[in-house]
Amino acid sequence: MQNPVKEKLAAGQQVVGGTIDTPDPDTYCAMARAGFDFLWIEMQHSPLTFQDVQRMIWAGRDLPAVPFIRVPDATEGDIQKATDVGALGIIVPMVVEVEKIKAAAKFMRYPPDGVRSLGGGQYGALYGGSYRAEANDNLMLVAMIESPGGVENADEIAGVPGVDVVFSAATDLHSFSGHSQGDAAYEAMIDRIKDATLGAGRKLGGPLQWRSRENFSFFQAPTAPAMISRGAREYLKTEETVAPIEGTER
Repeated sequence: MQNPVKEKLAAGQQVVGGTIDTPDPDTYCAMARAGFDFLWIEMQHSPLTFQDVQRMIWAGRDLPAVPFIRVPDATEGDIQKATDVGALGIIVPMVVEVEKIKAAAKFMRYPPDGVRSLGGGQYGALYGGSYRAEANDNLMLVAMIESPGGVENADEIAGVPGVDVVFSAATDLHSFSGHSQGDAAYEAMIDRIKDATLGAGRKLGGPLQWRSRENFSFFQAPTAPAMISRGAREYLKTEETVAPIEGTER
């Protein structure tokens, strides 16, 4: 069992995840082979069930992009199910108080590092018999800071053992603070998150549009429907004169 996202970040590389908010396995697989490092499976703002997600992860089990799940909340039940269906990364939204991310770090890891129940799940079929011994070292935890309250606690959040990435939620920081990207007050919040994260030796995350921002290395790309729309517009511009053989498009 290896987590290529964790390996790339450790090597100083950037990683990008495409967002999945639809339960269609074909769409999942298309995104998983499109060049993303991981897929950001969106369970906070979608009707996806864990059964939907389990089917998609299984369908894409041999494809390059690995599964990360943004859980609905940092509850023991949600995190247990997310890891059981095969997530290699747990993304925790709306982290304000440090206790929330401490609980997530505990729930996602086996003893002695955490309190995850052994149970069952498709993780064994996905990653093999060594999963129990290797999971704690390969699973990743992403803490999302989305409000001024989270910014105030950024040092504590970034310092929690087991946190790998601290993610600056660009639009929600605007929504909660009333400040827009580029405003001095907004950029001061981002700088505070950045200083806390780098000071704790963690990686910085943000939207894909922030790839050129210094020290950011973990990014969320738009949703699959947005990618399909953009790709279709580009495809309509093609000047190809030979029709592809049906079934060879992949």
